[in-house]
Amino acid sequence: MSIETASSEALVTLPVAAPAAQLATLSPLIDRLVSAHGATWLTTDNVADWAAAGGDRVILLAGDPVRFPEALDVAVVLPELRQHFAQRFAVGVAVREHEDAIAKRYGSIRWPALVFVRDGQYVTVLSGMLDWDVYVERVAEALAMPASRAPTIGIPVRNGSASDSSCH
Repeated sequence: MSIETASSEALVTLPVAAPAAQLATLSPLIDRLVSAHGATWLTTDNVADWAAAGGDRVILLAGDPVRFPEALDVAVVLPELRQHFAQRFAVGVAVREHEDAIAKRYGSIRWPALVFVRDGQYVTVLSGMLDWDVYVERVAEALAMPASRAPTIGIPVRNGSASDSSCH
């Protein structure tokens, strides 16, 4: 704290920090993935580095819990799935304001969704809320799948000098 005096007025300066960026969602159940289960908040600025950090990773695209109430169920089940698979994958939660861009990056078109990535590469996406047995089966399949190209709009670019070129 400092006090400056000029004439008859005093200016008091207090050490006050700027408010932290608001990363909270509309739901304490989704926030709890980060606060209690070690998930990472993901934005368009950090998702690529987080996904490339190595190993299997799952991104929760929850969507608006008012429009997609099953997102809350997925938020509750996700830590249980992680525990069932012996913490084999890290969990990231897309910040609400960045979900559309992250979904577009990985070709996800339904909410809620679990996007599986490995070593920065897209693997698959599981959309909606599923029964426990179906989740266990699909997550096991996802963890065994090879990485592939995300189902986004675009044509894969190939080397023009490749010998298997069949264009004209």
